[in-house]
Amino acid sequence: MGAIIVILALIMLIKLFMIQMVDTRYKISAQNNSQRHVTEYPARGLIYDRQGALMVYNQAAYDLMLIPREMKAFDTLELADVVGISVDEMKGGIQKAKRYSRYKPSVLVKQLNTETYAILQEKLYKYPGFFVQTRTLRKYPSPIAANVLGYVGEVDEKWLENNAYYQQGDYAGISGLEKVYEEMLRGKKGVSIYLVNVHNTIQGSFMNGQYDTAAIAGRNLTTTLDLELQAYGERLMQNKIGSIVAIEPETGEILALVSSPIYDPNLLVGRVRGQNYRSLQADLNKPLYNRALMAQYPPGSTFKLITGLVGLQEGVLNPGITYACSGPNSLPIKCSHFHDTPIGLIHSIEESCNPYFWKVFQSVMDNQAYPKIQDSFTSWRNHVMSFGLNQKFQTDLFSESRGNIPDIDYFNRYYGEKGWRALTVRSLSIGQGEILLTPLQLANQAATIANRGYFRPPHLVKQIDGLDSLEFQKEIHRTTIHPEHFEPIIEGMRLVYAGDHGTARWYRNDSIPMAGKTGTAENPHGDDHSIFIAFAPIDNPRIAISVIVENSGFGSTWAVPIATLMMEKYLKGAISRNWVETRMLEGNLMPKPDPVEVAE
Repeated sequence: MGAIIVILALIMLIKLFMIQMVDTRYKISAQNNSQRHVTEYPARGLIYDRQGALMVYNQAAYDLMLIPREMKAFDTLELADVVGISVDEMKGGIQKAKRYSRYKPSVLVKQLNTETYAILQEKLYKYPGFFVQTRTLRKYPSPIAANVLGYVGEVDEKWLENNAYYQQGDYAGISGLEKVYEEMLRGKKGVSIYLVNVHNTIQGSFMNGQYDTAAIAGRNLTTTLDLELQAYGERLMQNKIGSIVAIEPETGEILALVSSPIYDPNLLVGRVRGQNYRSLQADLNKPLYNRALMAQYPPGSTFKLITGLVGLQEGVLNPGITYACSGPNSLPIKCSHFHDTPIGLIHSIEESCNPYFWKVFQSVMDNQAYPKIQDSFTSWRNHVMSFGLNQKFQTDLFSESRGNIPDIDYFNRYYGEKGWRALTVRSLSIGQGEILLTPLQLANQAATIANRGYFRPPHLVKQIDGLDSLEFQKEIHRTTIHPEHFEPIIEGMRLVYAGDHGTARWYRNDSIPMAGKTGTAENPHGDDHSIFIAFAPIDNPRIAISVIVENSGFGSTWAVPIATLMMEKYLKGAISRNWVETRMLEGNLMPKPDPVEVAE
């Protein structure tokens, strides 16, 4: 009997030793009952415009969290009523949390407001396993630049698989600058450990916070955008479909990036985000589609500037060479109107003469310095691509399209290696045919001409707290065109405004020397697109711009006045001709909706 008692005592001692010293399950269980580890989410970095005006800040929100293992029987109807959801939604959320993990916290109800949080705090002791997690939501004091700034949303399974930083219920930048600079904006999480009693009420910090880690706030961003110019551009594009891109030529900093139709970024914040996103996505005018970066258009007559520059560089053109034009009777490419003939380079830009630039393009293709057209075409294409075309800029832009500059393989496949010549691809001379450019590329083309042959890659962030600079801000890309060839081109662009026959002469501003080029892009799906590129002042350029207004006709009708107003607003701070501004602000070019049958 004594031996049996000793053996039993030894077994009990060994079991106690195992429970207390070896097996951690009981310790963890005890800790889970008495401690709560709360993730401290850092304040997301703020976003400012180039002048320091606040564009994005944070406001408090609260998530109702659940640890299923700690949950006990509770009044489901009462809790659902407090947080503003149905009982079925409450039960469904609990089942989802259990499937995810019985030990880890899950979000049951997202983004409660301050009033609901205050009521919930008084009743939380009734609901073991439930607690509130403090979050921050984005807030936009000026409802502009939605497509640039992007939005923040809950991470999905793909995020969780690819990045260990995130847990279910976390938020991250989903689009725009919020996505591009997510790692810098999000900061670093901290953890606070609290003691809780049997009623799930916090009693204080564990070990006086000795094991807590502080959250580190995200870095603030200063964008290149000019808040006032961006807002003004969005007003001008109200009730129109298209885009405005304005760049500071010397730095490549984007001053305004407008994609229209426009929407308020506050629509994609909080618990209404999902519903509003679905509504915006269903809009046939595609407000979520960033036309400034993604849409691709034939550049039309704005491309004639590059045609002329290539001709000058290849030595087949000089400003004194003239060509005859028969106006609308010209062949194989017609001119849009009759004008003085023969005409030289400078005045052909002023008049936007199609036959002149066809002749220049033909001279480039038939250049005797090259044995066959494939060689001369490749040389032409290399010159064209040196302007940043047919490629992405690879800075902090998002969802860029490449555009299209066709290569010899395309035409060889289509026509056969010996089946094409300059006449076959003549539409390229005036920016039609297979050529496609984005509004950003058009604005960069204007900036490159303003710089007399070089550009810095367009970008949207000027400075990040704690960083000296970004690598792409230091890059300089030079074209294959010698700087002296830009002067006659720029003189022609000056006459577009200042000349007696300039296509933008009605909107010239005598106090600001401007240079520009109109374009009318053919559109097989409807009315032509109105296009204009420009820069100002001519001798010390501070702004280069592209404007595209879809389905609105000639470039001089809508794109020219909008671009001119934007440049005047940026350079002068005020508008001198209110009648032009009024016409642009009141213009409505949106397609009329189909009639809808309404039930009586």
